[in-house]
Order: sequence, then structure tokens, then C-alpha cells
Amino acid sequence: MSDYKPYADVTFERVGDSFQVVAMHPELQLHGIGRSAAVFRLKERDRVIKVFFPGYEQIAIEEAAIYEKLKGLPYFPTCYEAGDSYLVIDYIEGKTLFECLTEGIWIDPSYIEIVDEALRQARLLGLTPSDVHLRNIILTPNGQIFLIDLARFRQGQQIDHQWEDLKRMYRLYRYRFMPKQYNEALLNRIAYLSFVD
Repeated sequence: MSDYKPYADVTFERVGDSFQVVAMHPELQLHGIGRSAAVFRLKERDRVIKVFFPGYEQIAIEEAAIYEKLKGLPYFPTCYEAGDSYLVIDYIEGKTLFECLTEGIWIDPSYIEIVDEALRQARLLGLTPSDVHLRNIILTPNGQIFLIDLARFRQGQQIDHQWEDLKRMYRLYRYRFMPKQYNEALLNRIAYLSFVD
């Protein structure tokens, strides 16, 4: 029997190109809304449930398979349960590297090396990580790095050009004269321009 299925009973409403949460289980706290799913923290627990929007259920199945392949690697949350339209994974406390940049929190070179190692190990397992960006890398209070939002780890690319571009920018960030805190609107604009061909 599923322990978490009742929590996945979330009602969404489409508003333009996005979705809004209309109704959810009272034990859930909305944590964030993405392109294909909403993430809710389970109150009093160190887990989240990622509930996929109508029409995006296939991504839940794909992402569950990716978490299964990565099981045991220290760079990724554990997936405890997966259903037709949801995943239950570890809640990772911390800040995304995007938040670190907007708040002026130093991004140590070792964090970049850890992400590279996580991606290398994922590739050794036959995955092809892509869409690795600052919003899906979390720095915990004790300095651990976790990668989340793994749905695009089977895209077929051997090189994640987005991550490689970020590493090139990091070379500049490390210079003493470069600012360590950036305006969120500026970072969003740069991210938008990097997707435009």
C-alpha cells in the first residue's frame, strides 16, 4: 500500500501557460512551482512530494527511474515512493546556488568540483545529465551539495552545455575584482538570453 498517495491528490488550475494550486492536503506546505510540477513539503517531515501537472505525468515516471539509477550516490536526494503523477524525495535544507549569488554567499570552487563529480558518476551509470543550472543545485548549511530536478538526465546529450557555460562564468566570478552578489533580475535576464538561439 502507498504511504503517500493521499498527499498527491492536488487540484491544479491552468492559468495561461502555467498552473496554480487550487486544493491540496492540509499536511502539505507549498514549496515551489516549476514548469512541470509543484513541490510540497510534508509538514513535520524531512520529505517533499513533487506532484506533476495534468499532461506531465510521463515526467514523473521518467524521473523516478532516474532516481532509482542514482540510488546511493551522495549528491542526489533519495526517492522513497513514486506514483503515476508524483515522487516523494528528501527535503534538502539549504540555498540554491542561484540564491547564493543573489544573497552574496561565496560559491567555493569545491562546490563546482562536487557537481562535476556528481555528473561524472551519473554518466557512468548511463545517464546524460542536462539542464543543470544554479536553481537545481542546493548548498546545505553544512556545506554539502545536492542536485535536484533530475528529469532531464536522459536527454541524449553527452555534454551539458548549460553547465559548461556556468563553469566558464565561474572562472570570472573567482577573481577578486568581480562582485559576489548579483541582482536577481539581472541573473534571470542572463539565463533567459542563454536559452535564446
